[in-house]
Amino acid sequence: MRERHPTPRICSKVRCTGAATATLTYVYADQEAVVGPLALHPEPHSYDLCAEHAQALRVPEGWRVVRYRPQPDF
Repeated sequence: MRERHPTPRICSKVRCTGAATATLTYVYADQEAVVGPLALHPEPHSYDLCAEHAQALRVPEGWRVVRYRPQPDF
């Protein structure tokens, strides 16, 4: 069986060709945008973002941004 090489994922923002480093998910019920590490697999209701767009994310008034940064294992 041939080994598959993962396809690099790029930022979901229009015209951006940066490498995806984060995943954005909207939680409409809580009016939150959650930004975390790049998901292991692309999800249909999430967006892959490059570091620049993940940092510069803006949300509608009244919403909040939750930035999830997992703690390293020691």
